[in-house]
Amino acid sequence: MSGPVLRVERHGAIADLDAAQWNALTGGQATLSHALLDAFESSGCVTEESGWQPDHLSVHEDGQLIAALPGYRKLHSYGEYVFDWSWAEALERTGRSYYPKLLSAIPFTPVPGPRLLARDTSARTALLEAWLAHARDSGVSSAHLLFPDAESLAALQHSSLLLRQSVQFHWYNAGYDSYETFLSSLARDKRKKIRQERRRVADAGVSLRRVDGPDIRDADLALFFKCYSNTYRVRGQRPYLNFRFFELLREHVPHALMLVVASVAGRDIACALNLRDDRRLYGRYWGELEHVPCLHFEACYHQGIEYAIERKLAVFEGGAQGEHKMARGFVPETTWSAHWLRDADFADAVARYLERERAGVALHIDELEERTPYRRAVQALTTSNREPGAIDVDSP
Repeated sequence: MSGPVLRVERHGAIADLDAAQWNALTGGQATLSHALLDAFESSGCVTEESGWQPDHLSVHEDGQLIAALPGYRKLHSYGEYVFDWSWAEALERTGRSYYPKLLSAIPFTPVPGPRLLARDTSARTALLEAWLAHARDSGVSSAHLLFPDAESLAALQHSSLLLRQSVQFHWYNAGYDSYETFLSSLARDKRKKIRQERRRVADAGVSLRRVDGPDIRDADLALFFKCYSNTYRVRGQRPYLNFRFFELLREHVPHALMLVVASVAGRDIACALNLRDDRRLYGRYWGELEHVPCLHFEACYHQGIEYAIERKLAVFEGGAQGEHKMARGFVPETTWSAHWLRDADFADAVARYLERERAGVALHIDELEERTPYRRAVQALTTSNREPGAIDVDSP
């Protein structure tokens, strides 16, 4: 007897896909929720005009969604956090166009997680094959899948895609019962540094409050957006995201939000907005109206760690890059991306580049691990919540 018939579909809007069926494939991860992806599109932040044309892929069996991929047709490389500008420049010097390209990622969100959302291994394989066939048929120069989790990565390892390594910094909860218990796990100099930072903020007269999503008022959201926009304005830039995007998040997924507000002398002067789910806290957006030394560290890192301990969250992802996070208790974590390139000669050149880059990244991670912020006696406990993601990248 023949097996089940699978139907592959492309979607120009996430709203075309059933929200409940999509969310059932995400494992409950806040940064992959249907509501978040729809907020990007419905707010006008992710549109064909902005260079982010939604191009999601789905696989159905008997009318049921069994696999899906968040996808976009990109006309640039902004908002991705895996940098391929040099690849674009190299290809275009040969007279070939790098854009448009296909991208599977969460817009403006460098957070590892499922990318090949699937009911099981066979559905995941079918989805990956369908996406690569779409890339070949659509005439794009390349297809890129960013920040996959371990399950997606396992499927990618056995594909023809090139794998690329990078580094982020995550905080892991080793079962701390208080912030002081966490501090006691750190090396003495790191403990002292954090206490000094927090004291400087307190001595400046700054008070902080944390607001869970359902309690975020109109005034809180307006304040946050003013702070967030100011971060871009002082650099002469426009923010990626508009006020409507954040309104939609508060409206549809308030339980996934946590806001930190900093005040001094009765004035609210800074905000940090985080996303969260049942397991993780994700540091996302920050802005200030008045500068106070060390306030960024307090609002974006120390408050997040306190919150994660109180809510018994296992991981706090502080965002892309930033070795300075290590001094605040974060540790290096390998992240991955996968790349398909149409032109064989260009793919060979990129593969050689990635081999050299991988050796450098591995050496860099080894050096970072030697600078652990934790006392050696508790290092193993501190990272016990890490999820497996390492693979052998030497195999084709």
